[in-house]
Amino acid sequence: MDRVRPLSEAVAEHVRAGDTLHLAVGHTRWSAAAREVVRQWWGRDPQFTLVMLSLSSLGALFFRGGLVTKVVTGYSGDTFPNFTPNPNFARAYQDGRVAVEHWSFLAFSQRLEAAARGLPAVTTRSIVGSSMEANDAFARVDTPFGEVGVLAPLAPDVALLHAPVADRAGNVAVHPPMLEGVWGALAATRGAIVTVERVVDDLRPWSHLVRIPAHKVLAVCEAPMGAHPGGLYVGDLPVDGYGEDYDFWVEARAASRADDYDAWIRHWVLEVDSQEEYLRRLGDAHRAQLRAKAEADSWRTDEATYLPDLDAPPNRWEVAAAWGARHLADRVLALDAHAVLAGAGVANLAAWLAVARARARGSEVQLTAEIGLWGYDPVPADPFVLNHRNFPQSVMLNDASTVLGALVGGAGTRTIACLGGAQVDKHGNINSTMIPDGPFLVGSGGGNDVASVAAECVVVAILNPQRTPEHCGYITSPGRATRALVTDLGTLEKPEGRDELVLTAVPPGPESMAERVAAAQAACGWDLEVAPIVGELDPVDPADVAALRRWDPRGWFLRDR
Repeated sequence: MDRVRPLSEAVAEHVRAGDTLHLAVGHTRWSAAAREVVRQWWGRDPQFTLVMLSLSSLGALFFRGGLVTKVVTGYSGDTFPNFTPNPNFARAYQDGRVAVEHWSFLAFSQRLEAAARGLPAVTTRSIVGSSMEANDAFARVDTPFGEVGVLAPLAPDVALLHAPVADRAGNVAVHPPMLEGVWGALAATRGAIVTVERVVDDLRPWSHLVRIPAHKVLAVCEAPMGAHPGGLYVGDLPVDGYGEDYDFWVEARAASRADDYDAWIRHWVLEVDSQEEYLRRLGDAHRAQLRAKAEADSWRTDEATYLPDLDAPPNRWEVAAAWGARHLADRVLALDAHAVLAGAGVANLAAWLAVARARARGSEVQLTAEIGLWGYDPVPADPFVLNHRNFPQSVMLNDASTVLGALVGGAGTRTIACLGGAQVDKHGNINSTMIPDGPFLVGSGGGNDVASVAAECVVVAILNPQRTPEHCGYITSPGRATRALVTDLGTLEKPEGRDELVLTAVPPGPESMAERVAAAQAACGWDLEVAPIVGELDPVDPADVAALRRWDPRGWFLRDR
């Protein structure tokens, strides 16, 4: 059977009003098929349920066009140039126009996997102890083997994804890292619409990368650069890859907040009736730049272009990251940890620095990331943990199920997590989802999965009352494993046998020890207890600040804010 179709025909034939649509994220983040669904159904009130691991800025198109009534997700916010709430999601969730189920990344993937396997439920070590326990699709169940958390399966009607290549019958090759994997396509009750860079006659030379068999595919549609503005990592597959278009993502984020958002949507979505027209609007020169960015050493161009200011004094975030890295490196050595999972933003940079410090002291610790990276070395000039140029630096490319479900907290692996969060309370609970009776934030990402099972968690943040409520009104990640909160004004740790963070160290400075302790207490949102003996942190090492700035020369995460 030949399943090759024009994209517009495939969407018109297979996407129906009322559908539950799964938009696969993987490492590509977006697809031409998603854009075509928005174009065809704009303003028609199809009442879709959108199942998408990470909405990011372009997910706002579904909200603006009135296409969705419910969202099932693990992250609703912007990613570039930094991780921030998006007002389109926040308004729709808060006023009830769009219902939302918040999940962790692993739980989201496990629900799709359960549906793909035909299981009535699947066990999970995530979610317990968080506010997501209230979701109807989660339950604690007493079994002969003890109490376990279980998740209901999640079966979309149609899945949409972009892949490097497929054959005409519809067999699809997907290159890792894959984040949630292809479970959504395998679980879809009707099947998947797959856009690809190229249709090939014979996929057998790359059979080890074929992840979706033809009978699960509704249509294959050639769409060169169909993951844009996401990138595509192709390894040795017979197509050209391309890097993520950060500038376009930043533009999309800005447009979603602007008065002329509809004009931007008309230009990039509603008036674009083919992939050829979309590529024409991108322009030849810009496409060539993105192709060049897929080269493994393309980071050298950015390193030469964006020179960090190595003379400026460290700001609060840099101080917190430098001390967080030092603390984390000590814990890696104390636990003889096998891995550090790098969270997002400043916590990510602190993790990178900590691993470098620990290795310099003889540790064999590896960096890992929820997208499916294991054993990677971050390249300079790009602070994003999902930076595609980190992929060739990895010793293993896999998926979230392997990293979050097996290597973090799995048998025989000791992993320490370095996390951030909008709020951290005195028990080490983290909130990155919502403030009750206040603003919507972004969601769990992989944070809940890591906090649920890691050997330890170190949280890195600046210290102020807004970030440190006595009790988080919404618990995204339970504080069971949170051992320390490292900030610019001091280090808070849990003493042995205690479940509350206390002040154990303060920065050096001309002020008296009592004054520095008082400054930390005043900046904390709860009545911060002080340890019997308070240490003094070593001065921030300029070499550490320089390393942080070389990773983030544009200050996307390290800027004062």
